Formats: sequence, structure tokens, C-alpha cells
Amino acid sequence: MRAVDGASLEVRRGETFCLVGESGSGKSVTALSVMGLLPFARHRHPAGSVRLFDDDDAGIELLGANEEVLAGVRGGRIGMIFQEPMTSLNPVMTIGQQLDEVLVLHRPDMDAEARCERIRAALAEVRIPDPEGRMREYPHRLSGGQRQRVMIAMALICEPALLIADEPTTALDVTVQAEILRLMRELQERRGMGLLFITHDFGVVAKIADTVGVMRHGKLVECGPVAEVLRRPQHAYTQQLIASLPERLPRLARRESHHRPLVEVRELSVHFPVRRGLLRRVVDHIRAVDGVSLDVHPGEVVALVGESGCGKTTLGRALLRLIEATGGTIALEGQDITHLTGDAMRGLRRRMQVVFQDPGSSLNPRLPIATTLIEPMRVHGIGANDAQRRERAAALLERVEMPVDSLWRYPHEFSGGQRQRLAIARALVLEPRFVLCDEITSALDVSVQAGILKLLRRLVDEEGLGMLFITHNMGVVEYLADRIAVMHAGRIVERGRTADVLADPQDEYTRTLLAAVPRLDDLAA
Repeated sequence: MRAVDGASLEVRRGETFCLVGESGSGKSVTALSVMGLLPFARHRHPAGSVRLFDDDDAGIELLGANEEVLAGVRGGRIGMIFQEPMTSLNPVMTIGQQLDEVLVLHRPDMDAEARCERIRAALAEVRIPDPEGRMREYPHRLSGGQRQRVMIAMALICEPALLIADEPTTALDVTVQAEILRLMRELQERRGMGLLFITHDFGVVAKIADTVGVMRHGKLVECGPVAEVLRRPQHAYTQQLIASLPERLPRLARRESHHRPLVEVRELSVHFPVRRGLLRRVVDHIRAVDGVSLDVHPGEVVALVGESGCGKTTLGRALLRLIEATGGTIALEGQDITHLTGDAMRGLRRRMQVVFQDPGSSLNPRLPIATTLIEPMRVHGIGANDAQRRERAAALLERVEMPVDSLWRYPHEFSGGQRQRLAIARALVLEPRFVLCDEITSALDVSVQAGILKLLRRLVDEEGLGMLFITHNMGVVEYLADRIAVMHAGRIVERGRTADVLADPQDEYTRTLLAAVPRLDDLAA
């Protein structure tokens, strides 16, 4: 397999080179080749060169260099930020210990006191609140945005000449993403380092790139100044990617629903107790959801947006009765389900289903897709026998544009987009009336995301489903949602028709949220 096939690019001091393309195009393999981080004895470089120029005009050849040379370069002269900080940070070491380790390896001339001072300065530079206190914290005690800031501090603490960032903002909220991008830009300008930024978000590309390269099947199919490539793309693949952005997808006129609400939530609250002391007494409550009212009608999509920690997912889980509400009421098709338990609630489960963010962890890896789809039908008595259920499962796969032979394959044999389609099929197999989608497109490529969004919209229009779509991607909201609800600190701060809210937001928080969204059109402006 030619993961990278004759790709040539250069990153200059003070320049941001954005490498874009779909999953599997070779972006990350290119970056890992620069650092010499590909799996040992599982790859080869039959040709090519990777040269790092610093103060020495001759430069250092990294491709095929021995481990001693590479160990000196990694972290010292080239820093790297990975996509998921929680899997990159050591969970059993404090933040201070992990940053100290980098300095011990690459700055042996510094004593313990000087290293401690440098760590404090590095955390302050990436705007971590209370750097002294955070040095003693473990990674799980920090938010996603703070963990990503720690990764940036770790990558920059030795002041490298080149920083490689591999999808560092994919799972972050738009406001946190905007802060991280602004921070990286400021640090780059201050230090004059080169930045190789890998992403599939063209809004981010428009915001930070000087030069952009588009990869497909291991080849660099288009490369040039960002304004030239994004405004006047020459290659058909680049044109296809830009046309797949949610804000570029064609929107069909939809009629407003006048049906009775499918799901009615009234003054819903979910509070979590805070316990302290030897006897673990309750001293306070975290008001994750605080008096929320919401309606979802048949044949419409309601988008629930807001930053991480605002209570979106907690509201969704409470609405599905996966966690108990502290107060308020939940009604499904006019029936109060707030306090139903056991068999009474089990009978209603088929009418409300969920599609989770990561299909890789929500699909059972030990079961073939046929079992995953047939077992729920058997539990709820759908179909006279397994042969009929299998026929229904096959028809459903075709409905979500998957081949019928997928029934006999396992989840690991599919791409991320295909797994998400299978997760949607799993939710639809029981013929639900209401579906909750929790950040289901956040980690997908733009072209795969476009296919999923078109599929969801078609299912809602044709099947008359009601859908609550939790997301922080405003482009997705603009294309998919009929109405929008903006959530902040456990409350709904603004709601209305999607076009009205996006065009003229009334709440200050909504305006801040929309202003932080990176868009391709920002470049044209």
C-alpha cells in the first residue's frame, strides 16, 4: 500500500502550511514520517528525503536517520501536537512531571529550579489559569481545551523550529477552537517557527493558513497560496471537498410542522450532588440542566448547540431516561414518561433511539452487523422469525446506502463514515418516532459528513421522524436544522427558527458563539 506516494512540500520559518484531505489520504503518515514515528518494521521509504534546516545551511537528513539523531530532534527541534490529548498525556503523571520530562531530556543544562520556572512560564504562555496549581494536577482533572493547551506547552517548551499539529482542534468547541488557533498563531509569530497543520476543516484553513496542500490517495494533488486554492481550486477533488462543506450544500424548502409535539420537555432539571468530608456529606449541587423546556415535532430537526459542559448531553440522556431527572416532566407523544420504570419504560424504548458520537465504541466489536441489527428486533418482537428480520435488516442497510453483504462483516472492517451509517441503521431498526443524535459528525471528513447529513435529512422528511441533533458545528446546523436552541450553563438562552437565529442572534452568548465559527467565506471577505 502506497500510503504516501511522491509527496513534496516545504514549510518555511514563520509560515503555516495546512495539509488537508480525507481520512486515509496520507496526511498523518506524512507527518509521522517527518518525525520517524511510523511503526517499526511495518513500513519502508523506497525513495525521497526529509530535511530539517535550522542554523546549519546543509540541514539534517531525517529519513533513515538513526535513533540517536531522531531522539535529539523530536521534542527539541520539532514539536508535535496529536489529535487526542487524553491518549497522548500520561494519566499517572502530573502535568508538571510530564513537562519536566521534556526539559530533562532536551535541556540537561537546566537545574530543577530553572526547569520549574520554565514550566510555569510555558503554562502561563498558553493561558492556563493558575499555572502553579495546574502543575500538580493530573490530565483527567482538566477540560478538553486545557489538555490541548498543555500539549501545546509541551510541544513548544523547548522552542522548536517546526511544530506539527495533527487535527488538534477536531473535537473542541468553536469558542475553545478559536482560542487555541489564536494562541498558536501568536506563539508562531513571536517565535518565528514553521507550522505544519493537518486538518479537514476548511474554515480553519481559511483562518490560519499561508499555504495549503490537498492530499488524495497519498499524492499531493494541489498546492499553493491559501487564497488561490480556496477561491479558485483547480483540481476536481479540491472542488469536490469545498462543495461538500455544510454551508455549500443545497437546501430544499421545508414546510413548518403544525403537528402536535412528539417530545415535550417542561422545566427539566438534572442536579448532581457534590460530596465532601469524611462522611461524604452533600455540600452543594452541580446544576447540569436547570429548568429547560423544549419541544420536538414530527418531521423536524431541532439543533441543540453550546460549549462542552453546558449540559447538552446530560439533557439528551435525561430525555431518553438514561439518567434520572431531578425535576420537571418529559412527555413522548403526549404520554408522561418522567417516572416510568422497568417494563413500562422498556416498551417505549423502541419509539426513542439514540446515535452516539463514536460508532467505533457503540457498535459491539464481537458481533457481526447482522446480529447487531436482528437482536433488537427479536427483543421487541418485530418479525415472525429471524429470516424475516434478516430481510428487514438488509432492506434497512440499502436505506442507509450500505451494501447488503455488510450483514456478515464486523465493525472494524468499515470506515468511520460507514460505521456511522450502520449506527444510524441500528437506531432505525425499531422504527422509532424520535431519534437523538449526539455529535455524530464531529470527527468525520467533509465529504463523508455531507453524505451523513443528506441521509439524515432525507430520513426525517420521508419517515416523519423527530430529531434532536446535538452539535457545535454551525455549518451542520445551518444545513440540517429547522429550529435551533442555544444552551449555556444548563439553560436555554436563545431559541427560534435556524435562519432567524443565525442571521440575527439576540443573546450575547449566541453572538459570541457565532463569531468564533471559522468559515471559508471569511477568506473571501
